[in-house]
Amino acid sequence: MEYLWAFLAGGALCAIGQVLIDLTSMTPARILVTYVVSGVFLGAVGIYEPFAEFAGAGATVPLTGFGYLLSKGVKKAVTGEGLLGALTGGLEACAGGIAAAVIFALTAALVFGRGDKTAKVIGS
Repeated sequence: MEYLWAFLAGGALCAIGQVLIDLTSMTPARILVTYVVSGVFLGAVGIYEPFAEFAGAGATVPLTGFGYLLSKGVKKAVTGEGLLGALTGGLEACAGGIAAAVIFALTAALVFGRGDKTAKVIGS
């Protein structure tokens, strides 16, 4: 059942993003930022944690989960370190994910190369 709930929750979040792309004039970048900010807000007010426990990876893997992780890290750091934790907690909480993204992006760039994205005209 865990897999089913994760699939349905993650699918619902993706479907909402697709509806926003299709029915509004929001750009994908704005939708991504909206997802992260809504994850931070819902995490800060305590709504996202029960959802993440219920839906598992369906709630923690999408960008709303990234925002939730940021808010969770800030809460923890502020409790332990005071006001300085507001600046360091979010980065500390998601450092592993950010490092993995950079390493995988670098690996993909090295394996597949930059490539020329412009169209080549035959005979020129």
